[in-house]
This record gives sequence, C-alpha cells and structure tokens, in this order.
Amino acid sequence: MVYNWFEILRSHEHQIVSYVIMPNHLHAIVHFKNNAKGIDKWVSNGKRFMAYELVKRLKYTKKLQILKQLEDDVTPSDKKRGKLHQVFKESFDVKAIFTVDFLLEKLHYIHLNPVSKKWQLAEDFAKYPHSSARFYESNNFENSGVTPYWEIEWLSLISTKRK
Repeated sequence: MVYNWFEILRSHEHQIVSYVIMPNHLHAIVHFKNNAKGIDKWVSNGKRFMAYELVKRLKYTKKLQILKQLEDDVTPSDKKRGKLHQVFKESFDVKAIFTVDFLLEKLHYIHLNPVSKKWQLAEDFAKYPHSSARFYESNNFENSGVTPYWEIEWLSLISTKRK
C-alpha cells in the first residue's frame, strides 16, 4: 500500500528521496513539488487510501478481531460523521529540511531504523527489503523509484556549511 502511495506521489512529480517501511510506521523524505495541495493533504489522502485498502484486506481475510478494534477506536464525534474505522493516528510528524547536514542526519536515521536496538529487523541495514538504503549503498537507483538526494534541484539552494 505504501509503494502504491509512492507511485501516486511520483505521478504528481513529487520525488521519493528516502524511505523505510516499518511494521507500525513509515519514515520518508519526500521532495514535494510546489502545488496547491499542501503536504498535510498529501499525507492525509495517502493515509486514507491505505486505510481503506487495509480494511478491505482485513474484511477479505476475515480478521474480525482487528476490525472490531479499529471500529472501537473511532471517537464518538467521528462516528456521528460516518467514520467506521480508526486505522492511523490523526497526526504525523513533518520536518522541513533546510541544510545538507540535517538531510544526511535524517537519511541515516531512516536507513538505520530497521537495525536499531528496538527493532532488529535485519542484520544489515542495507539488506532490509523495505528501505531505500540498498539503493544508496549500491549507488544503483535504476527502477527504484527513488531520486537520490544529490539530484534534487533545491539541494543547490540550501546551506552546505559544515559545523
């Protein structure tokens, strides 16, 4: 579902710079092209798209206990508006990137997330299958859907000063 959302973003000329898909969350660096729809709309639409698909798959596989929990998590005010399931948290964390140092800090954090003490999802961060780390480590971005950060046009406009 996340990869499908990335496809939708790319179809609108946004660029996926880095990502890691974790069991219960996602980290991504996305370069959003200037347009009328803000980042919050892209994220909320993506979450809505994924939530509908997830509920559909849960129904198909008859995961009734999970569906019941998602129904129970809907607030009374949202129920009045017709909402049936609460799949995602209402908020998300977004940070603007204005320096290369901050970009690289976030890129490394994202790529190392699967091998952090808490997760241990892979022995080698570059081998975790749901991450852009392997493309950066191999320097092979062909057919990856990832735009390396050095190819983003705004990069030349941000500060490259090292502390």
